[in-house]
Amino acid sequence: MKTVTAGVLLIGDELLSGRTQDTNLKTIANFLTPLGVQIGEARVLADDKDLIVSAVRTFSERFDYVFTTGGIGPTHDDITADCIAEAFGVDIGEREDAMDELLKRYEPEDLNAARRRMARIPKGASLIKNPVSMAPGFQTENVFTMAGVPQIMKAMLEDIDHRIDGGHVVLKRTVPVKGKGEGDVAESLGALSEKYPEISIGSYPFFDGNGYGLNVVLRGYDDGELADIETELRAMLDKISI
Repeated sequence: MKTVTAGVLLIGDELLSGRTQDTNLKTIANFLTPLGVQIGEARVLADDKDLIVSAVRTFSERFDYVFTTGGIGPTHDDITADCIAEAFGVDIGEREDAMDELLKRYEPEDLNAARRRMARIPKGASLIKNPVSMAPGFQTENVFTMAGVPQIMKAMLEDIDHRIDGGHVVLKRTVPVKGKGEGDVAESLGALSEKYPEISIGSYPFFDGNGYGLNVVLRGYDDGELADIETELRAMLDKISI
């Protein structure tokens, strides 16, 4: 059964300082799930050239696809494009097709040196359209480089799905368990996991105004098998007294 994986690199000092709260990881995960792509790892990186170059190389080798967000704007600290070029050992320069995209928003006289930075693309990369601000992202081999602004990043994903050769979609079933904690069900879940090693079984506690409990989530590829395991799980949980 084909498994396709992705890594995510969230780039920006503002994420690490707490000034900006990331939402891009969730958006990317929701985008990839129905395509049958599973995120294997995500990292938050500072605006540090050596750190970004190293992470891009590592992730590109480990995962089928890599998504980077942040650092492709017009300011001096937007260094991601240069880092991608260095990671793949290619030149970078202003591209006519990228300039054409910028000219859809700016008048030629408004394209100052700072804005022209957004037309610098690594050699051999293909553009990712940006319908919001027009400044394109780009794909270099298996790495998709996108903006960090959530609204723009999400819009860029519309030009990526047709580039993804996905795998089998992971299905899930959720069983809510009220009035029990993880310690109450750990033994039963452990036994079920040992019996069905190909199924991912996770437990996620919750606390609300009506009490506490947890959601047990089953993940696998065969819906019929998940249904049978859910029935078995519910029977096991019903026998647990607290």
